[in-house]
Amino acid sequence: MWIADNWKDYEVIDCSKGEKLERWGDYLLVRPDPQVIWDTPRKDPGWKHKNGHYHRSKKGGGEWEFFHLPEQWQIQYHDLTFNLKPFSFKHTGLFPEQAANWDWFSEKIRSAGRPVKVLNLFAYTGGATLAAAAAGASVTHVDASKGMVAWAKENAVSSGLKDAPIRWLVDDCVKFVEREIRRGNHYDAIIMDPPSYGRGPKGEIWKIEDSIHPFIKLCTNILSDNPLFFLVNSYTTGLAPAVLTYMLGTELKSWNGTVESQEIGLPVTTTGLVLPCGASGRWEAKQAFGKDCAYPESTV
Repeated sequence: MWIADNWKDYEVIDCSKGEKLERWGDYLLVRPDPQVIWDTPRKDPGWKHKNGHYHRSKKGGGEWEFFHLPEQWQIQYHDLTFNLKPFSFKHTGLFPEQAANWDWFSEKIRSAGRPVKVLNLFAYTGGATLAAAAAGASVTHVDASKGMVAWAKENAVSSGLKDAPIRWLVDDCVKFVEREIRRGNHYDAIIMDPPSYGRGPKGEIWKIEDSIHPFIKLCTNILSDNPLFFLVNSYTTGLAPAVLTYMLGTELKSWNGTVESQEIGLPVTTTGLVLPCGASGRWEAKQAFGKDCAYPESTV
């Protein structure tokens, strides 16, 4: 498992009975988590002294209950600053477990020794975009939500990356990639963080089980001759890490590289255990020999 354990401004304090107690900077939030199926004693006092609690409705959805929580506040991860604000569907505007991937690809970018063009698809509020830009990459940030792209720009300003080479686009990710193929544009690295289910700006339907493999295959058409990495995240519990490995290994076999997939997780302070938070698949270049090189079977 890849664990996001370098946070100072965030922690999972405890988790029990379908919920997790988290510290986001100076504030404590209680939010539902479908992975938390255990029933352990809630001994930490934070359970009773939370600043916000998202209550899941039996009819679907839910609502926030606030206790002395500002409308917006900030937390930091290394040199990045994120603006948080609780909104619908229990979200705060950040998935902290993704820091495990930020650290991984940031090192890849810094050590590449060449300019790196990154495409971030389903880019949300820009965590991966900002991490890649801070590491020295030029980034194309694509998300179907105008509000999320605006939020990502706010995070860029707060992180001192207002003038970084980031291209901000509100677009359906599949249609954008199709246009990039026609335009002949290529990228050295691709990051995708698709939802389990979603709709594009014009009502385009995305269902991950049906769409993810064709989309990975489509994206290989815009990889450069010497790609650096390809990262796929999944929050869908039914999509096992081995499935991500198989898809990446199948579709990127024309390039010389290796594939590894793991669960990603967050450490839980009170127990010393790890809360699983989905899975990630990582393809990375073995050597920059380019397309159509020999691809050892043992690397998949």
